[in-house]
Amino acid sequence: MKDAPSPLGSDGPVRPAGSARRAGLGLSGRSRIMAAVALVALCGLVVAVIIFLLRSAGYVFLGLAGAAISIGGAWWFLTGRRHRRAVGAAGLVAGIGVMAAALVLAGVGGEQVLVRLIVVAGILAVGMSAGRAAMLGTIRTTAAVPFRRRLPPSRPVLICNPWSGGGKVEKFALVDLAKSLGVETVLLDRGLDLEQLARDAIERGADCLGMAGGDGSQALVASIAIEHDIPFVCVSAGTRNHFALDLGLERDDPRKSMDSFRDGLERRVDFATVNGRLFVNNVSLGVYATIVQQEGYREAKLETSSTLLPDLLGQSDKPFDLQFTAPDGSEVDGSLVIQVSNNPYVLGPSPNVSQRLRLDSGQLGVLAVAAGSGTEAAAVVTAMLAGRQGRNRHALRFATKRFEVRSRSGQAFVGVDGEALELATPLDFAIHPMGLRLLVPEDNLEQAARRRAREVHLGDLVGIASGRAGQRKIIESSNAGDE
Repeated sequence: MKDAPSPLGSDGPVRPAGSARRAGLGLSGRSRIMAAVALVALCGLVVAVIIFLLRSAGYVFLGLAGAAISIGGAWWFLTGRRHRRAVGAAGLVAGIGVMAAALVLAGVGGEQVLVRLIVVAGILAVGMSAGRAAMLGTIRTTAAVPFRRRLPPSRPVLICNPWSGGGKVEKFALVDLAKSLGVETVLLDRGLDLEQLARDAIERGADCLGMAGGDGSQALVASIAIEHDIPFVCVSAGTRNHFALDLGLERDDPRKSMDSFRDGLERRVDFATVNGRLFVNNVSLGVYATIVQQEGYREAKLETSSTLLPDLLGQSDKPFDLQFTAPDGSEVDGSLVIQVSNNPYVLGPSPNVSQRLRLDSGQLGVLAVAAGSGTEAAAVVTAMLAGRQGRNRHALRFATKRFEVRSRSGQAFVGVDGEALELATPLDFAIHPMGLRLLVPEDNLEQAARRRAREVHLGDLVGIASGRAGQRKIIESSNAGDE
């Protein structure tokens, strides 16, 4: 694959990195004020609960537990959508219910319970709204580099896999919708070569490529778009569409992504390569890669490597011919699992587990498990997924810009975005910051900001209020665009 073009490109105005830094520092004043308001409100909420229950100290902890549940539910509601918002709303109501129960058990009168709950709800609303404003202000500043407006493509082409996702192309009438938008469609009939179809479209003058299919197809067509420095449109017509999920695109209705051809914003995200082959999600080696090679896997594909690994590992009794050098310089041999992802995944007890909350960190995510047996490795992976990794000597998890995996045989089975391959070793993994030009619906800017906001911790608000974290995030994002 050719080197990725400059992430700032040349077809249309875009704010340079230095300007982004200056704009970010100028905007940080409002974010700092909002962060300070949020922190004061959260402290005020804790103080109010303690004061309201002070005469019955035994119920203070119950009241504080309700406050914590309410804060978590409110944040989920503000930063999520659909199912996540529903869960957040339920958590918010449950938390307020716990606080009400604590007040009643403490002997507070009926009217006083209502008044105090109104006070608590008011403080919570102020704190959550200010916190969200602080984070979105900072995040949108960092998004000044990877998002921009551009003229619609004049000759866009959408390649459609009619069998992908159980026939989503036909179910959602994507061909007719494309025609109404002035987009040429090409059907991937059986026996045709997807790469050749994409290259043929380029030869006919396509200035934008789209793919309606699964993640493997998305990666291949995206690689052709990168090679020719034209934008790519991801239409989530596959079965699971993890790439679309992590981009914050609508997975349940691929028609919404079609608007990108006409009114889309250009968004820059990272892509990764292994031996020059592009991937948008991850590359797995070891147990999972071996399973991917089995006949019938594509027809009975399990959810994700992260959720199925404990079961698969229990079936393995020997390490694999895989070696790499850890960040501390130590040599690791015989890993049962190695997964390298385009940006790190969330692990631990979280509703975001096995997701990437951002795709522009400029980092590969590496997860490796080297243990004496499959059963032992399964226990390690289960602990990691539960957030109990600790200092387990069998597990490694880190982020890096470059990574190499070796083998004594000179070959290794790999699963590249779910596609079964056998590649020559050493395997050279690299991240290409802001190298993929995407056209996305206008609301994707908001969705990307919401996804990043899910990472927020109390320390982030403290950092923004002090003026340190917000500036650091702005500069990191700008530097990613400079590479």
